Amino acid sequence: MTTARIDEAAEALIIAGTGQRPATAELSGPRARVEARITGGGKTWKAVFPLQASRWGGPALPLPTGEYELHIADADLDDLRIAPTMLAGVRVAVDGGAVHVAAPIDPVYETVEGQSTLEGRYVAQAGGTENAVFFESFYGRSVGCNPQAIDRELAARAPGLRRYWSVVDLSVAVPEGAIAVVEGSPEWWHARGAARLLVVNDWLRRRFVRKPGQKVLQTWHGTPLKRLALHRPGFDPRRMAAVVKESRRWDVLLAQNTYSERILRKAYAFFGRPIWVEGYPRDDALTTGDPTAIREALGIGDQERVLLYAPTWRDDRTEMVDFIDPELLARQADAVVLVRGHSRTLQQGRDRAGARVIDVTGYPETAQLLLAADALITDYSSVMFDFSVTGKPMYFLVPDMDHYRGQLRGFYFDLAERAPGPLVRTQDELAAVLADPGQEATYASRYAAWRAQFNRRDDGRAAERVVDRILDLGFVSP
Repeated sequence: MTTARIDEAAEALIIAGTGQRPATAELSGPRARVEARITGGGKTWKAVFPLQASRWGGPALPLPTGEYELHIADADLDDLRIAPTMLAGVRVAVDGGAVHVAAPIDPVYETVEGQSTLEGRYVAQAGGTENAVFFESFYGRSVGCNPQAIDRELAARAPGLRRYWSVVDLSVAVPEGAIAVVEGSPEWWHARGAARLLVVNDWLRRRFVRKPGQKVLQTWHGTPLKRLALHRPGFDPRRMAAVVKESRRWDVLLAQNTYSERILRKAYAFFGRPIWVEGYPRDDALTTGDPTAIREALGIGDQERVLLYAPTWRDDRTEMVDFIDPELLARQADAVVLVRGHSRTLQQGRDRAGARVIDVTGYPETAQLLLAADALITDYSSVMFDFSVTGKPMYFLVPDMDHYRGQLRGFYFDLAERAPGPLVRTQDELAAVLADPGQEATYASRYAAWRAQFNRRDDGRAAERVVDRILDLGFVSP
């Protein structure tokens, strides 16, 4: 016989049974796994699963939301049942060997009626009354990118400022001193309306009502190769209306370079309002950071060669592309391979595994991975414009370029003519160029021209300049 219960004080799932003590007990999900502490061994046994996990050497945090599977050797789990139970960090339910983990939001607020009530309160809220910033990065799936770098600079220079971070659940660690607000919760709606400044790197989504005195700084999240917004292929009146409606919510737009400034202004019909061309705050770390601690957190030795594979997402699929066998590539290149899915693939698929393979899709800050890597393998991702700050080699694995360029998105320029590294179509071709010591010299002039155009302002002080503007214009008070 096997039973299940929740220890609310310890925030743990406890499975107990009779008979021989199981050799292993694991709770596994797409982006996290927990091993149980097993006790007993006579007539009964007990497996305690903490509903928290620590990753990358960080603190133990509540499990990410999602569906998990219980694996307990030789235990019958079919009859296990626990109704949804609210804890401080998660809401959890058990149905046989399936464990459902959700954000700790009262279910009443997740109904249509509940969200309508909260939205109504938000609309009626006077708002813009709190000397605070509301940050959101990639729809709350992570705390990173430009908003995170701006947060760090503001925290240093305006310590009295309240800082809210929008997160999908409490597995997303927020910066020291910041307040996490779970998307859709009463606290999230209130903070979004109360803060004088919103700093976001993607669309605001949901219903946004500008309050008197509120400002929105849209940092965006990359210099574009692929066509954006109004420039995307195909005539879609609904999409075009949505783009214009969204861009009218922004007061200021941040651009990495003048190339981006021109494209973003037209792609989002962002006319009559300022675009700050200050470099990207998220890339400051690429000139000022030290990769040693990052490699240690990832468990990588000092002398290891590190390849970062970071493709962009595809409009016609939800999961990360699988154009390489990372374990085979690790052997071919005698390297550790870091696999980094796009933020849009974070909630789909599972972490990849293998000898000398580390899936870092859930790693909070891309810039730290770029700093730790010796070389980048990408395709059409804007990460190419960030990694070039480092001056380290880049390789472009583009087996679907004709389809992507011609049908899915289209490009703003011919990548094959200007790429600061070789374009390859297969993993074998990739392995060959990775083994060729002459590649860097071959692309040196292209690389220099690339950096001159795209990285002129990426000097390690972009966050400082952006915060100078925020404070000088009085968006918030120090």
